[in-house]
Amino acid sequence: MIQINDVSFRYSEDTKNILENFHLTVEDGEFLCVIGHSGCGKSTLLRLVAGLDFPQKGEILVDGETVRSPAVERSIVFQQYSLFPWLTVKKNVLFALKKTKKYSKEEAEARAELFLSRTGLAGDMDKYPYQLSGGMRQRTAIARALAVDSPFLLLDEPFGALDTKIRKELQSLLKELWENADTGKRKTVIFVTHDLEEAMIMGSRIVFIRDGKVCHEKRIDRNINCCCRDGLGQADCLQIKEELARWYE
Repeated sequence: MIQINDVSFRYSEDTKNILENFHLTVEDGEFLCVIGHSGCGKSTLLRLVAGLDFPQKGEILVDGETVRSPAVERSIVFQQYSLFPWLTVKKNVLFALKKTKKYSKEEAEARAELFLSRTGLAGDMDKYPYQLSGGMRQRTAIARALAVDSPFLLLDEPFGALDTKIRKELQSLLKELWENADTGKRKTVIFVTHDLEEAMIMGSRIVFIRDGKVCHEKRIDRNINCCCRDGLGQADCLQIKEELARWYE
């Protein structure tokens, strides 16, 4: 469980708070999608949960422990790929797997190859980041996060730079992994997106941030996830999308 209790945060003393008296609880196994206007604090929220920044007020607890630093249990994928330029695609993934200290060399090799294949990079494992397109670099970062098998996934518009075909494939892969974790326990996911349809496809709950606080939230039934994924355009899906769009007004 992730608990964000009365958190306020700003990047410098002479700027206003991005998050203000912010409260949010993410239950174990929940797939939470976060939406809101640009600059509302969505990415900041992920950085705080990841332990990359720290609030001036309040606390963030993960499984009852205060977040004081980054941890392998909390994998994050940024909007912009973050790869080591001196490592190949495969070695970027292996580096993260080694840090977990959970896998033997053989197991790590197998997991790296599996998730790079599933993200469409089977033929690019020995390439360096500079040899890849932006979308391929982002797929490498996604493969790395999925291979590590962290119980908490923090995803900041991870599919934004991808073409429609790859985007849909990775949405399906992430949803499949969430529903069928290796241990039988669903991962806890915070997924930031600006795409309302993507939020409806992926989320079990959607929250809307405005003025540094959660202003709206809605639970999403699995039937709605499937309807939106398949583009059926049923009345319930359209009604929910219209409701989400009104949150921006």
